[in-house]
Amino acid sequence: MGDVLSALIPPAVVAAVFCTFVVQLLRKEMAPRTSDGRLVSEADAAPGRDAPTAGTARQGGTDVVAAEDGAKGAEGSAVDVQDDGPRSA
Repeated sequence: MGDVLSALIPPAVVAAVFCTFVVQLLRKEMAPRTSDGRLVSEADAAPGRDAPTAGTARQGGTDVVAAEDGAKGAEGSAVDVQDDGPRSA
């Protein structure tokens, strides 16, 4: 029994370290980011940055955008599909 445990402990330690690394990496990569790619926590902690305006303020984890900005300010991002008219089957 002691031989089995002594043989399994090193792979178990390596697996635990690997899983910890993967979890930390995924948490960092999936963290919320600002529109310029910075982490939200870094943007909030950065001194001297301009405060967000009322049109782009964050409330409750969602982006609030001014009505004149349209769909998150995406000008020209929509693709217009032109209709060729009625189709025959």
